[in-house]
Amino acid sequence: MTRTVFITGASSGFGAAAARAFAARGDTLILVARRATALATLTAELADQAADIYPLVLDVRNRQAVEDAIANLPEEFAEVDILLNNAGLALGLEPAHQVNLDDWETMVDTNIKGLMTCTRLLLPGMVARNRGHVVNIASTAGAWPYPGGNVYGATKAFVTQFTRNLRADLLGSRVRASCIAPGMAETEFSNVRFKGDETRAGKVYADTEPLTAEDIAEIILWVTSLPPHVNINTLEVMSIFQSWGHLAVHRGE
Repeated sequence: MTRTVFITGASSGFGAAAARAFAARGDTLILVARRATALATLTAELADQAADIYPLVLDVRNRQAVEDAIANLPEEFAEVDILLNNAGLALGLEPAHQVNLDDWETMVDTNIKGLMTCTRLLLPGMVARNRGHVVNIASTAGAWPYPGGNVYGATKAFVTQFTRNLRADLLGSRVRASCIAPGMAETEFSNVRFKGDETRAGKVYADTEPLTAEDIAEIILWVTSLPPHVNINTLEVMSIFQSWGHLAVHRGE
């Protein structure tokens, strides 16, 4: 069965890998991203695999633009079966008392408000059709704090709890809601966090084997391909090279 899949943050990382996975099974794709060139390249790459592709150059932080784009989806793309809320980012690793307030606001606007907007606009159609699946990408940072994680971790905690609350609201319908929370994964994540400092970003993954975008795409595909009565509520995943640390203790004055 061909499904229509709406993917935010589709031009790189988990989003692009998921687009490739869904295209390989012949699904119809709506690919949403801010970077027009990267989006066009991905669209061309997948054109011969996906049933159809509708690229949307769009910033999920812009509520009015998202509303307009979804309201004007072509008829053949209008019935979305899967919403993958993947657009998100971390900015900076400074402690809360030193952070750039604009970075905090950008993370809230993208990771929380963008996800809320896309969900609110596409969910009514799923409920009316009594089918569909909302998949939200959270992070282990939403459950396990670390120095400098401050607002990024808080936004991902929101994603996890919002997904649980969606499940509560959707009880009685056949619309599913799932949260996937990856740990350390080597994508553009650290390059974005450190604002293009590739040396600093590379040190995050040095001498280890992190998750890949393809690992997460495979999980997304599995979660969305289970029998329709099966709902994966929350799935936390780490590389075996990552685990939890001991509680920090400060000694001295």
